[in-house]
Amino acid sequence: MKFHQLRYIHEVVRQQLNISSASEVLHTSQPGVSKQIQLLEEELGLQIFQRNGKRLIGVTEPGRKIVDLAARVILDMQNIKRVGDEYSQEDSGELTIATTHTQARYRLPSAVKQFIAQYPNVKLAIHQGNPAQVTDLVASGEADIGIATENISNDERLSCLACYEWNRCLVVPPEHPLLQKGRLTLKDLAEYPLITYDFAFTGGTLVSKVFHDADLQPNVVFTAIDADVIKTYVNLGLGIGLIANMAYDEVRDAPLRSLDCSHLFPNSTTFLGVRRDAFLRDYMLNFITMLSPQYDKRTVQRAFHQDL
Repeated sequence: MKFHQLRYIHEVVRQQLNISSASEVLHTSQPGVSKQIQLLEEELGLQIFQRNGKRLIGVTEPGRKIVDLAARVILDMQNIKRVGDEYSQEDSGELTIATTHTQARYRLPSAVKQFIAQYPNVKLAIHQGNPAQVTDLVASGEADIGIATENISNDERLSCLACYEWNRCLVVPPEHPLLQKGRLTLKDLAEYPLITYDFAFTGGTLVSKVFHDADLQPNVVFTAIDADVIKTYVNLGLGIGLIANMAYDEVRDAPLRSLDCSHLFPNSTTFLGVRRDAFLRDYMLNFITMLSPQYDKRTVQRAFHQDL
């Protein structure tokens, strides 16, 4: 059994059993990947993959266990390399962050700017997705840190730390009737066409639950993953927009007006998650403190079970 064989089966599964795609990622030939998988299966005396002719169509029951173990081995190898790099290349490396659009657009920029200034030799990458995708990217090892509001704190594969709380505001065109209202109610929101986040994104599930618990059905005419898109369509007169309050800027978003909705919905908490068995390099810990300055590095280390 060789390490590259484990890498091959791991990547084939990541590429949804497409050997051609896996070989491209691995920078090797498709026949070479197929041959090494067959050699591993022969050595183990079992089939890892189900086949229809030469095409892989599934993973066998013992194969699933082997794939899981292979993923652990690969992560351990990555951790070993990170430990080595921590002492031999202290201020260089890579940091991959997975997050939702709202966090990437409105919350991360100041921390990213500070991080790049302090670590110019660290290659930084940001992948965007919905909270479930963010969670999977971190759990699979494709991202080092995940930042999201929904789902991520419920995944047992990850250790999570609360970053901050936020709530919502309503954006409306100038001279909209709701501007003459006093304190808004859920019924007020339900009386107008509503444009908001896709319910798979930033706090959307909580919003849906609040309306449901109040026995109200909002007239959601359009959903998006991007607050800027929501504001664009509000400007076109298609409805009122329910967005994260961090996504509204009075100057930048003029002539739209903002109305407070924080009394209508519970606060949402954005969490930062890492794999439980991942080794975090020093610059990764420092990025976390830049994003959440209420924590010092020692607190972060304890939260993520890092050796002190």
